[in-house]
Amino acid sequence: MSTPAASPTRPTALVTGATAGLGAGYAESLAARGHDLVLVARDTGRLEERAAQLRERHGVAVEVLAADLADREALQRVADRVADPARPVDVLVNNAGFGLKQRLFDGDPADHERMFDVLCRAVLVLSRAATGAMVPRGRGYVLNVGSVAGMVPGGGHYSAAKAYVIVLTETLAGELRGTGVRATVVAPGYVRTEFHARSGMRSGGRSPLTQRVWLDVDDVVGASLDDLFAGRVVSVPTRRWRAVSTVLDVVPRGVVSRAWNAMPGGAKRRHPGSGH
Repeated sequence: MSTPAASPTRPTALVTGATAGLGAGYAESLAARGHDLVLVARDTGRLEERAAQLRERHGVAVEVLAADLADREALQRVADRVADPARPVDVLVNNAGFGLKQRLFDGDPADHERMFDVLCRAVLVLSRAATGAMVPRGRGYVLNVGSVAGMVPGGGHYSAAKAYVIVLTETLAGELRGTGVRATVVAPGYVRTEFHARSGMRSGGRSPLTQRVWLDVDDVVGASLDDLFAGRVVSVPTRRWRAVSTVLDVVPRGVVSRAWNAMPGGAKRRHPGSGH
């Protein structure tokens, strides 16, 4: 089957962590909305498989870029692609991430440093590269995947990393005001993806309450892309999770931290994160 050529009339979106979970959902939805794609992940085989599926289903051009975002040289290759003026990227989705079932004080330092590189440094570098190219054109969108976990002190290093993503995006959105470029952070709650399976979490039980807590990928992707293109800075999909985020925003942080650590598992428990 021939590969569709990139169209000068179609916008291009670059998605990191694009082979599974939310990343695969963003790639699918953006292709359905008429975007050519650049897919970024570590596994070349999975990237090629995903690209072939998207080309066949949507007739869009799909480029693959294998990169480990914890590797600075690999990250720079992605940044160079994002900033390439000859092949402009109109939408950047910073989605790549992973969770750790470790405490800060006795976990493996290398694992925590890798988490910082992927969840924080990569978001900074790619957001900077994208907006640096978008502002002169007067248009463009950056969507960073945060988490409600970023509003919870006590959710481990993951919560700290996602708090960084939330504040970084809010800061960037303020600096971009009036440029025609928009930045949005999506802060979902639990999402049913392989992200939680890899981290040793079960994605929901059979009780009605548990089913209401967990979100489907399509719900998060659709709501956050709508918010991105509408210019909303913070996107919290579904009314129930918006209510949770409102409570977390108004309750004193010390109370939230004590309540979290008093729950079964406490500080040893993994973060209440989203799914990548």
